[in-house]
Amino acid sequence: MYLVSWILVSYNVLMAEVIRSIIIGGVQGISEFLPISSSGHLVLVPYVFGWDYKGLSFDVALHFGTVIAIIVFFWKDWTKIIANAINLNQKSKIKNQSSTGSDCPERQSNGQNDNSKLINGNYSTTEQSSNETMKQYDNLPENLLWQIIVASVPAGIVGFLLNDYVEKYFHSPLLIAADLIIFGLILWLIDKYSSKNSQIKNMSYGKSFLVGCAQAIALIPGVSRSGITITASRGLGLNRKEAAHFSFLLATPAMLGAFLFELKDVNVSDLTLPFVLGVISSTIFGFFAIKYLLKYLEKANFNVFVWYRIVIAMIIVAIYLAR
Repeated sequence: MYLVSWILVSYNVLMAEVIRSIIIGGVQGISEFLPISSSGHLVLVPYVFGWDYKGLSFDVALHFGTVIAIIVFFWKDWTKIIANAINLNQKSKIKNQSSTGSDCPERQSNGQNDNSKLINGNYSTTEQSSNETMKQYDNLPENLLWQIIVASVPAGIVGFLLNDYVEKYFHSPLLIAADLIIFGLILWLIDKYSSKNSQIKNMSYGKSFLVGCAQAIALIPGVSRSGITITASRGLGLNRKEAAHFSFLLATPAMLGAFLFELKDVNVSDLTLPFVLGVISSTIFGFFAIKYLLKYLEKANFNVFVWYRIVIAMIIVAIYLAR
């Protein structure tokens, strides 16, 4: 009888943990990519429902799920970005070889025709192949990989130096509520008054770096990494869908780097069934959050997310005062 009771209790506890893990995983997957702050929601959902903090290992597991989601969704883009970088390097080599040949006075005076044949003959095939390949990727700048690397530096430095400080002092519910409202209103203002309709291919190193600096601010819960980078991208002229697209591309190395940095603190004994289901949940919800946000932004603005942030912030304040 006692054994049956123990089994039933253990089963109920496990199922409760499974349900919580799936819910929190879904919250992470959705809020990571919508401009509503994933870190804020991961602090607030357990706070609102009175759930115990499941520990750093679980947070890392959820981040792993969203890393999988963003890589799977944008794997074609990353193939293009890497191919662009390779082709840019090849084109640079071809240009240097052509310049080297034209710098020889003797060949200019005596072998101009041969030199022309050499360039147009031996190199034309390679150059033509490179140009044809590049046409497939003309919606993205050739140097986008290097732009993303440059833009990732500020968040990497700030995260490495200040992560522990932020974890200790910036998780107050009232501070999160304030950040939700303030940065939501900034998103609304910039989105409303930004009339430009530029694309990612028009981004420069300077603009990308500025978006990267904005991303560094998202270390503070309630700011929203996607929200602040979309805001910065809109302010620099990208249209809504392109701003979200660039935000997600920039997020990939940041999220992957954060996951690898935190991986050292994971306790293998914590990797239980609820953890695995949390990862699966964050991956699935994250994938569809990206898909439908990009589709939504083809015709709509960010007002619904701004209002959501304000309402959630008011609920947080009300719960905090009631307690």
